[in-house]
Amino acid sequence: MDTIFFSAAFILTALTFGGMTFFAVLIAPCIFVYLDESNAGKLIRSIFPWYYIFVLVSGGGGAVIMSMIAPYAAIGLAISSVGALIARVFLMPRINAARDRSSAGDKRAEKSFNRLHKLSVQLNFAGLMSSLLAVVFLSLKV
Repeated sequence: MDTIFFSAAFILTALTFGGMTFFAVLIAPCIFVYLDESNAGKLIRSIFPWYYIFVLVSGGGGAVIMSMIAPYAAIGLAISSVGALIARVFLMPRINAARDRSSAGDKRAEKSFNRLHKLSVQLNFAGLMSSLLAVVFLSLKV
């Protein structure tokens, strides 16, 4: 039974870290390189809700399973999941609203967008690093 839990935890940890890395390193930059600003924004807005749900489910599921076998690794994935939840529920709607107001010419909204976007990037980076720590801690259990 421990092998099943460990395997499931390992797969979910790899999915979380790998998915976050793939999105940050390849998907997001390519979108802005190959699409014009308007279409890039539309695509990013359609992807982010699913991205956050992916991190929340894979990281949260991994954290629950790992809490029984590798508590420190579980904390890393839990941090990633909570960050995704905060970004999905609180930051994303505010970022989108600020971007819409900024596009309509509101200069204060542009400052708000930049501040919220920076916070979102920092939160995502913290989640990525905490999921990396989960990989490291889980690897030490092997």
